[in-house]
Formats: sequence, C-alpha cells, structure tokens
Amino acid sequence: MSRPAQITINLAALRHNLQQVRQMAVGSAILAMVKSNAYGHGLERIALALPDADAFGVASLEEGMHLRHAGVTNPIFLMEGLFDASELPEATANDFTLIVHHMHQVEMLEAHPNLKPFNIWLKIDTGMHRLGFRPTETLAIYERLMQCAAVRKPIGLMTHFAQADSVDRAHTLQQIELFNSVTEGLVGPRSLSNSAGVIAWPSAHRDLVRPGITLYGASPLAGHRGVEHHLYPVMTLSSQLIAVHDVAKDSRVGYGGTWTCPEDMRIGVVGIGYGDGYPLHAKNGTPVFVNGRPCPLAGRVAMDMITVDLRTQPNAAVGDPVLLWGPGLPVEVVAGYSETTAYELLTRITQRVRVVVKNDEPISFGTPINSDM
Repeated sequence: MSRPAQITINLAALRHNLQQVRQMAVGSAILAMVKSNAYGHGLERIALALPDADAFGVASLEEGMHLRHAGVTNPIFLMEGLFDASELPEATANDFTLIVHHMHQVEMLEAHPNLKPFNIWLKIDTGMHRLGFRPTETLAIYERLMQCAAVRKPIGLMTHFAQADSVDRAHTLQQIELFNSVTEGLVGPRSLSNSAGVIAWPSAHRDLVRPGITLYGASPLAGHRGVEHHLYPVMTLSSQLIAVHDVAKDSRVGYGGTWTCPEDMRIGVVGIGYGDGYPLHAKNGTPVFVNGRPCPLAGRVAMDMITVDLRTQPNAAVGDPVLLWGPGLPVEVVAGYSETTAYELLTRITQRVRVVVKNDEPISFGTPINSDM
C-alpha cells in the first residue's frame, strides 16, 4: 500500500459553491480565482470543472498558459498584469485580459501600438497600498489608456479591499466612497469585491466579483466558517494511523517532549506531517478525527508524522481513517490552532500527497465539531 496521506477533491462541492456565490451576487459576473494552483486544489482540474464561470483569475502568464493548453476557453485575467514586454506575444495570442496597476505597464502598451488590442482593467489603490494607481493619478492614466491603440475599449475599473473581512467597517466604507468618487463619470465596468466583499458587502458587488477562497468552501471572514455561508469544503485532507502504542503516564511524546501523557494511555501515529503541508506550528490539542471521533494532536508536528491522543478511541488500530480537515472539521479551525489562515493551509499541500478526485460525491457538511474546538 502507498503512503496514506491524501487529499480528496469534491467537484460537486465546488460547483455548489459557485452557485452560492451567484446567489449572493445576483447580476454580477463571476471571476473565479484559480491562482496558486487553484488554492492548492489543482489549476486545470478546477477550471475545467467550472465551465460556467464567466472568467478565471491567475497570477501569471504561465498559469494562464496552463489553462489554455488544458483547453480552457473562458476569459483569463492576469491579476498582476504583465511583468515584462517579452510576455506580450503570448498574452496577445492567448487573448488574456490584463490588470494594469503600474506605470511601466502603461508604457509597455503604448510602446506596442500594432498589437491586437487587449481587454484591460485599470487598478486603483483606494487603501490597500499594494498594487494600483493613486486616486490622484487615475484620471490621467485612464485618459492615456483610452488613447492607447493596444487597449480595447471600454476599460474596466477595479480596486481591492484591504479590510472587508473585519468587523470594523469604516475602512471598507472609505474605500468604496473613494472608488465611487474617483471613477465618477468614467465609462467601463466596475469590480471591487473579493470573497469577503461578496459575503459582507453586497452594495459593492457591481459588475464583476472575484471569489477566491469561498469557491473552495472556506470563509474569508475572521472567526467564521464556510458552513455559515452555505459553502461546502472542496478539499478533504486525510490519512491513516500507521502505528498505535501504549505509553505510560508522565511519558513525553515527540520532538522536544512538548506533550506529557496525563495517564497510562494509547498514542496513535498518523502518516501526515509538515512535509505534506500539515501545519508545522499546529498546537497541542489541535482537533484531529480518528474514526470520526476527536483525538487531539499530542506532540510536535514532524515532517512525516503526527501523534494523537487516542483516549476517545481505545480500540483504534493501524489503518483506521484519520481526518485532518474537511467536512465536519473545517480548515478554518485547524488554521486557528496553527496561528495561520485557511488560505495558507490549502495552498501549501505538497506534491507527494496523493490526490483523489470525486465528481459526484454527495454534499454533506459532516457532523459539526464542538464549538470550543
């Protein structure tokens, strides 16, 4: 038998989540974000499973090329635009839509007036302070792009929320108001909302929304879980017990001896570790399910193994199934115990983990874990 660590990708859940986004953002086109290997779920696999998405968003020309080579014909947005003029021929040939966020990209397009015109979106920095033109620059840049022969009209207008996932709504309100002010009178479709904006800011949906983590069943809102938004986890990370041992009271378990047995008990060894993408910094007590029952992490995460407290499963045996995250054990919960985010956990799964794809798996949210986990 091969190593038991695996992810199961539920494409029925993926399609369900896309429909949930459509119901949240009625009337808006959907730019499905599939960058970073579709948040760890498989770039080509996810895009091909979502033929009804209005467009796909990627981080680079290379990601876009992978989709075109896989037969994806939907519009593809390069969310960071082009990095160098050498990319222009491939971008033109594959009809990629460009995000223009910096002056060098404007100059690049102006220097190549004989290219087939690109669809572009002008990115405006309304408060993220990462990519985009300052509000005071926007009108002048817009006018230059309107005069540029390499740009197809109309021009899209885009910004990105910095704190849409926060209970403090003031900053997002300021961003919306600034975007409205800056773009007043400019012709072109609008896009403001990422996943958090889709859920929390219906007034900001506009013409195009850009769901990312919501498509994969997790919540972008701090302290919330995807199930609260009727989203279903697409990825299940699972493994098996590869050893079970009787360990005496006061014995210390794992590297550094960070967990001590409070009584004579059984310890299970699970075939999963940070070499597979399970979080290195998961704390003692992080929920793990063995045979559907909580058996918390007991000891430091190693490259290939973790150890769990089997006191709720005294009859557990080698080969028994282990759930690390998925239905009933949200990835957001594991992320909280690891002081990271669901985004990082989903995208860090490594290549040695076996992938199983299910196309018509029934959708179930699983048995909810206790609220204190």
